[in-house]
Amino acid sequence: MDDFIKTLDESLVYVSHKIIDDFIYITVKSNSQEFICPYCGKSSSNVHSFYPRRFQDLPIMGKKCVILIDNRKIFCNNPDCKHKTFAERFSFLGDKARRTNRLEDEILRVSLNCSSVTASALLTKFTATIGKSAICNLLKKNRACRN
Repeated sequence: MDDFIKTLDESLVYVSHKIIDDFIYITVKSNSQEFICPYCGKSSSNVHSFYPRRFQDLPIMGKKCVILIDNRKIFCNNPDCKHKTFAERFSFLGDKARRTNRLEDEILRVSLNCSSVTASALLTKFTATIGKSAICNLLKKNRACRN
């Protein structure tokens, strides 16, 4: 399982997992020591606090995958930065995202070939829980990024 988690990010470490019905819940932690403030670009290692974060990923062995992490909030050491704290960020996950980038790519691939209602039904049954409005929003966001 640790190898699977490392495909998302090398700094993640597998902690545990639970299988409940059609879902697998994987708990991970980050072993990063230095963090770059996204606002000013300065590095910091001062942890402010933790908060629980959960996001969906591609299914594993036919089970919908939810990854749980205690995300860190970090103090920015730059006195000139307008932000005193910032959240730990990951390359495989957008800011405030609830789905990994690779899951969003799969959702887009499926939803480009059928209606959002049909895509929602297919994806919810086999891949990840997602509503038709979330698919429409993802399609709009993707269209805006390409233009």
